[in-house]
Amino acid sequence: MAITDTEAPETLRSQPSDLDILEGKADQAARLLAALGHTKRLLALCRLMEAEMSVGALAEAVGLGQSALSQHLARLRDLGIVATRRESQTIYYRLASDEVRRLIAVLYDIYCR
Repeated sequence: MAITDTEAPETLRSQPSDLDILEGKADQAARLLAALGHTKRLLALCRLMEAEMSVGALAEAVGLGQSALSQHLARLRDLGIVATRRESQTIYYRLASDEVRRLIAVLYDIYCR
């Protein structure tokens, strides 16, 4: 006989479910998914999965001008998805978010295998 919600022990009902946890982080998840929702941003993040890259190399790899890519990267940086380091006049980008790395790995498994 299965326990119904009305019969469940109090300790089971007081523990948050996975959906309760997701509800608390839904805005964060939506921001991340929105950032991935642009083809060129997604391609840039896929390239950054492989290695840190300069803006120029990344722009060439994804087929955007440096100015347009810089705007996308600024948004990703503001969201904490990418991080930068400067070496002389060159700015290098890398993934700063483990969540993005894991999500892109899942996309790779679905679409690239």
